Amino acid sequence: MAREECKALLDGLNKTTACYHHLVLTVGGSADSQNLRQELQKTRQKAQELAVSTCARLTAVLRDRGLAADERAEFERLWVAFSGCLDLLEADMRRALELGAAFPLHAPRRPLVRTGVAGASSGVAARALSTRSLRLEAEGDFDVADLRELEREVLQVGEMIDNMEMKVNVPRWTVQARQAAGAELLSTVSAGPSSVVSVEERGGGCDPRKALAAILFGAVLLAAVALAVCVAKLS
Repeated sequence: MAREECKALLDGLNKTTACYHHLVLTVGGSADSQNLRQELQKTRQKAQELAVSTCARLTAVLRDRGLAADERAEFERLWVAFSGCLDLLEADMRRALELGAAFPLHAPRRPLVRTGVAGASSGVAARALSTRSLRLEAEGDFDVADLRELEREVLQVGEMIDNMEMKVNVPRWTVQARQAAGAELLSTVSAGPSSVVSVEERGGGCDPRKALAAILFGAVLLAAVALAVCVAKLS
């Protein structure tokens, strides 16, 4: 029961972390917006909630001295997968912090493309575009507050990783995989000769009558081509 619960929590954490990773890649791009920053905030908070629950559940199980050897090996594999997922989450949060600081939403920016248009009309258009609505002014503080909160959350995730290593010491190089390395390749290679033999057995030998018909058809075709060439030269 505990193993299934830990697997479900870890699966949810993996999906949430992957979603957060894809969202972080769009920060500073053409799809960057207020909605994206809010979605990033919700996703990382959900990931941290799942991480706290998964960490507490796995820690309680692995600190049980009466746990069987096979069960402990399975939970150690889950622990290694969880720690790797948490490392990726921390790296993406640091990346989001750097990109958010480099590309603020409501700060004045220099246009990347200069059209060269000048005159009274361009001045009026520039003044119209520089006018900020009340809604944007109200939301202008969200960017700064979110970056401060994200900075605190990055430190919290780092502390969680340190506490994990202190409570449960599971070196990653000591955890054994369920199957040998390259098992998929070996199974594919072993299946290759049998498939070739089965194809040869199903194919059978060549039919002499079909071969003779093919030879006769080729000879007639060559004769027709030669006759056409001779007629063309005589004409």
